[in-house]
Amino acid sequence: MRQTNQGTGPKTRKTGTRAGRVALYGMMTALAFLFGYVESLIPIHLGAPGIKLGLANLAAIVSLYLLGTRAAAGISLVRVILTGFTFANLSMMLYGLAGASLSLLVMGFLKKTERFGCVGVSAAGGAAHNIGQLLVACMVLESANLLYYLPVLLAAGTAAGCVIGCLGGIVAERLSRAYGAA
Repeated sequence: MRQTNQGTGPKTRKTGTRAGRVALYGMMTALAFLFGYVESLIPIHLGAPGIKLGLANLAAIVSLYLLGTRAAAGISLVRVILTGFTFANLSMMLYGLAGASLSLLVMGFLKKTERFGCVGVSAAGGAAHNIGQLLVACMVLESANLLYYLPVLLAAGTAAGCVIGCLGGIVAERLSRAYGAA
């Protein structure tokens, strides 16, 4: 069912009314926070520290496709800060901010080129997230020796990004219908 703009304020670019857009912002922020918490409860032992599923990035990729790059960046920033203060510490927030920033920069650029689908954009974002975190680790420890770990992180980030991209594409398509996106 398509929403119309009958006295409810200006219609937004992609998601129906302004109220619908605000509701979607809130929902994506809450889901990102919740997924971040759930992910912190899931122990993953693949022989290498730091590998995660990236569940919170599901909200980021859906936000990117439904609300745009700025909104996805805002939602990711709030998520990193909330999960950092709630479940981690300041140094973990630094790693999270670096990963999320580089990831959103890459995903926003690739989406804008329109050469990649949701899975490709998300896979590149997963790899970029791990690169951002690894670069911060190299700066903090003042050692480039950590770069040996890059192939493992790239493989894990790309694989997780593909899964998140598949799910994100499905969710974004369904939510765009529900929120009356053009």
